[in-house]
Amino acid sequence: MMKIDPYKAGKFKSSPYAKKSDVRGPLVVVLDGKIDDRGLSLIVPISRCIKKDEVHELILTDEATAHPGAIVNRIAYLGFFTAEQSGVLVEGDKVTLNGQVVGHLAGFDETHMPNHLNIVIKTTELKTGLELSANPGDQIVFQLQVKG
Repeated sequence: MMKIDPYKAGKFKSSPYAKKSDVRGPLVVVLDGKIDDRGLSLIVPISRCIKKDEVHELILTDEATAHPGAIVNRIAYLGFFTAEQSGVLVEGDKVTLNGQVVGHLAGFDETHMPNHLNIVIKTTELKTGLELSANPGDQIVFQLQVKG
């Protein structure tokens, strides 16, 4: 039997995610670095499951075209966070740092898997974690943005 990925096959006309729990956790590392030619390859699926206590990298981009399936070059490193509970991250999730909006989830890059997932966040102002005055222990939250 042939396996069909519904995202690659274009079977969804809009996101099927109607409701979900927020995913949150503390920063465990703050990063300070920018690259103009990173070449992140965002995977086609719009969502990824993450497990409690996993650590994943947060990367910001100001590229308006950043979305699942795209290549992202202009980036700033925010940091690494630890998930406080298992959950699902979805393209478009609003991402906050200590209650302040950082941007919206653009997609995922699996370059460093299985060690960690690169979670790419679309923002309007490209700043590193250090430039955002982030600190270990600061709270990251991913919240579903329901259209309608």
